[in-house]
Amino acid sequence: MNELPIDKKIILFDGVCNLCNASVQLIIRKDKKDIFRFVALQSELGKKILNHIGVNTNSIDSILLYEPGNAYYYKAEAALKIATSLGGFYNLLVIFKIIPNVVSNYFYDFVATNRYKWYGKKESCMMPTPELKAKFL
Repeated sequence: MNELPIDKKIILFDGVCNLCNASVQLIIRKDKKDIFRFVALQSELGKKILNHIGVNTNSIDSILLYEPGNAYYYKAEAALKIATSLGGFYNLLVIFKIIPNVVSNYFYDFVATNRYKWYGKKESCMMPTPELKAKFL
């Protein structure tokens, strides 16, 4: 995957989900160290990354954090790693690491299953503004 920056963490997200898009906007605002880049799961690059790391594109519909050449995380674990990477207040969320993944993923899946019903859905993936274009791959 030569087109990916090796010094950035890649967040793959549901590009048509309003909750996911709001989360991406929050991460962009709080990412003072310019740690993250973003790719919609529905995009060709998103599918290519999932295939590269061996994740079935049909079985993933949640957030995935990919650290090129290192590891990947999904669902609640990805959300927690993203939050704690932002630093500041978000470091306090490290307390949630004591909750077993099976429990935290249960709650994550509950929200993920209902996200379109609660927050709505776009007809297509969001288009970043010119200022934010560099954050998206």
